[in-house]
Amino acid sequence: MNIFSALKTLALSALIAGAPLTIASAQDKVVRVGFQKYGNVILLKGKGSLEKKLAPLGYRVEWKEFPSGPPLIEALNVGAIDFGHTGESPPIFGQAAGAPFVYVAHEPPAPKGEAILVPKNSPIKTLGELKGKKVALNKGSNVHYLLVRALESAGVKYSEIEPIFLAPADARAAFERGAVDAWVIWDPFQAAAEVATQARTLADGTGLAPNHQFYLAHQKFADTNPQVIDTIVSAIGEIDQWASGNERAVAEELSPGIGIPAPILEIALKRQTYGIKPLDTSVVAEQQKIADTFFALGLLPKPILVSSIVRKAGS
Repeated sequence: MNIFSALKTLALSALIAGAPLTIASAQDKVVRVGFQKYGNVILLKGKGSLEKKLAPLGYRVEWKEFPSGPPLIEALNVGAIDFGHTGESPPIFGQAAGAPFVYVAHEPPAPKGEAILVPKNSPIKTLGELKGKKVALNKGSNVHYLLVRALESAGVKYSEIEPIFLAPADARAAFERGAVDAWVIWDPFQAAAEVATQARTLADGTGLAPNHQFYLAHQKFADTNPQVIDTIVSAIGEIDQWASGNERAVAEELSPGIGIPAPILEIALKRQTYGIKPLDTSVVAEQQKIADTFFALGLLPKPILVSSIVRKAGS
């Protein structure tokens, strides 16, 4: 199964609850927001402020949860959601597959919010020792690029490890029973593993991968409902201001609704970044570098131009 078929299978599994595969329009008066158990959109959902902001526009919100970025991108592709967020890699694979979405905004880099973990008693001490080892990761997710860059920094070719493609829950199980040698994962799964298993960090994204959080919208919805998109971005901005430097209180308030224990959520929030803004040329260039890297490794079927799907602010 190639990566695009895999993404579609994951997305369809995530949408088994019966989400309509149509594009929401102004007439529907609903915006479908995809979220994951990481990042600032789940904080927005937990706070409940977006519904109040959209009510004067006559819109309601439908929240749809995804286990990772790749199935969320496929949901955008098939028109099952209108807005969502992912790390760096999923939009690149999605663009290469022809998914009709645009970049709306991003958060500053959060390199400590993703890491390569090894069991606490693992003999592996350096990145170079991953050569020939089994490494679990979510295929096409934000940590895919971290793994590529980390190996490159240690002089190990991507082809010299055995990638084991697993969703976070399955990867955690494989990691705990010793079926894999290392696990590349993001918060809050990263924080949970550190707390529960005392997993060691072999490397995080510092100096290797920026780990931006990107906000994306279906092209048609963004074109026909710019005010709704701007309202969502504004609501995320307010969440950013509330959460930044206030991680403990945020964790305690939102933990029950989000379903993540407050101590773990607090660890993840402290490694998260805040300050939503439109993509500038430097961020687009960083995304383009990731895309070019994946293409050079044969992971993309064709080269892509990231700047061609970046939404201009207010448009």
